[in-house]
Amino acid sequence: MSDIDVYKEWLGIPEGERPPDHYTILRLVQFEDSVEKIRENYRKLNAHVRKYATGQYLKRSQELLNELAKAMLCLTDPDAKHEYDESLGREFTGDTDESADTVLQYLVARNVIKRSQVSEIEHFADARGLTHRDAVIQMKLAEPEDATRALAAELRMSFIDLDDMLPEDDVLDRLPRHVVKRHSCLPLFEDRGKLLVACVDQPGPELEDEVRIRFGMPMRGVLAIPRTINQAIAKYYAAGMRDEAAPEAAPKATGKARGSKTEKPKPEKKARPQGKSAPLSDEEKSQRRAISLIAICWAVIGTNGLFYVLNDFVPPGFGQIAGSLVIGAAVAGILKLTYWK
Repeated sequence: MSDIDVYKEWLGIPEGERPPDHYTILRLVQFEDSVEKIRENYRKLNAHVRKYATGQYLKRSQELLNELAKAMLCLTDPDAKHEYDESLGREFTGDTDESADTVLQYLVARNVIKRSQVSEIEHFADARGLTHRDAVIQMKLAEPEDATRALAAELRMSFIDLDDMLPEDDVLDRLPRHVVKRHSCLPLFEDRGKLLVACVDQPGPELEDEVRIRFGMPMRGVLAIPRTINQAIAKYYAAGMRDEAAPEAAPKATGKARGSKTEKPKPEKKARPQGKSAPLSDEEKSQRRAISLIAICWAVIGTNGLFYVLNDFVPPGFGQIAGSLVIGAAVAGILKLTYWK
C-alpha cells in the first residue's frame, strides 16, 4: 500500500510544506489568537480524523491525531504560542497584555457563576483550605471542565481533554506507574524538545526533575480534569500492562542518607553445628545450670506445698520433706540427661 498524503486527503490541506505549521494543520488563519476558535477547530478535526482510526490507517490516524493535539496545546498556551509565533516571524509590540484572569474572573466573564457569588465561594474555599477551582466544583456551581479551563487560564497553561488524547506507548513506558500515581499526571508525547504531561495542577519541581532525568528534556504541563487523569492512569497503567521500571538501588546504610541515622553493623550470629554432640560455650553452660537450679527449687517447693495441702494443713514431717527431696533429685536427673550437658 502506497502511503497517502493524509494532510491533503483527510484535512484538505493543499500540497506544500510537510508537516504543515500549527495554524495550517488546524485550518486557522495565521497567528489566530482566539483560544475558543483554536479549540473549536481542533475538536472538529479530531472527530473527523477518528473516522479513519481503523484498519490499515489506524497507526497513521493516531499519529495525525497527536499532531493535531500538539498544535492545539501549543497555540492555547500563551507563553508557548508567543514563542512559536516569533519563530514564524511574528513581531510583538511592547504593550502586549500578559495579565491572566483568575479562576473566578474567568467564570464570571463566561457567565458560569454570578459576580454576587464570588464572596461566598472565596469564604467557602478559605474555610476548607480549597482552591477556587475545587470550591466551585464542590459547591456545584461549575462543571469540572469549566473549572479546570478557568484554572488553566489563571496559570497560563493549556487545557486538555484526555478523551481525545492517544499518549505514545514509549513515553508511557518510560514514566513508571508509581510516579504517575504519586503526582497524578499522565505523560503524553514530545513536542519541540519538551515532554507534554497532563497534570491536575501546576507541576512541581519534583515532577519536573523526574521527567528531566528520565527523558533528558524539560516538561511542559497541561491541565486536565482530575477524574479523567485517574481514569487514564487506570487505563494505560493497568496491572500487568506495563513493566514497572526497576527502582534505583537503595543507598547502603552508611549514615549519609538524608534523614537516616548511622547504624553500627550487627554482629552475625554464628551458626551452631548440628547434631547431639555440638559443644556449648561456657556462657551457655552457665545459663543452663542457672535454669536447672531454679527448676529444682520450684519442684521441691511445689512438692512440699502439695503434701501440706493433702495433710489437712498439718506441717510437713520428715516423710514429706524426704519426698520433696526425692522429687527434686528426680527433676535434677532429668535435666541432667536432657538439658544440662
